Amino acid sequence: MRKAMFLLAVFGCVSLLWAADPFVGTWKLNVAKSKVSDPSMMPKSEILKAEDLDNGLKCVYDGIKADGSAYQVAFSAQFDGKDYPLTAVPSVDAIAARKIDANTILLVFKKAGKEVIWPHISISKDGKTLTDRATGTLSTGQEITATWVYDKQ
Repeated sequence: MRKAMFLLAVFGCVSLLWAADPFVGTWKLNVAKSKVSDPSMMPKSEILKAEDLDNGLKCVYDGIKADGSAYQVAFSAQFDGKDYPLTAVPSVDAIAARKIDANTILLVFKKAGKEVIWPHISISKDGKTLTDRATGTLSTGQEITATWVYDKQ
């Protein structure tokens, strides 16, 4: 009986680990591996903390801009394609999210209902690297392309 209880507990823990969302955790921007079409948009440093929501994520980005000023951007969104408010970034006011598969998320940033930036976020097979590839147009009309690479902490 004791062995059966032990095995049940072990398999229960293993199944929880397998079910864990690979996006959840703390990620550090790898500036050397990241590329942005406008170098002034590349932070000096950035930490992303992603927390699990039921069928969604809460994300908090803390960083230092290229000019040395600190910033924080936070949002929560379900993977249902609906708009959720985003107030910390002047060029966008809403975000919609969809999970494509276990390791891929598609985000859509919007301003006044218009889609402006499309981040495509993926986790490497080993779970150690998060890559955010984004394209879009800023409120100034400037087109951007970016690849931000984060290492799991």
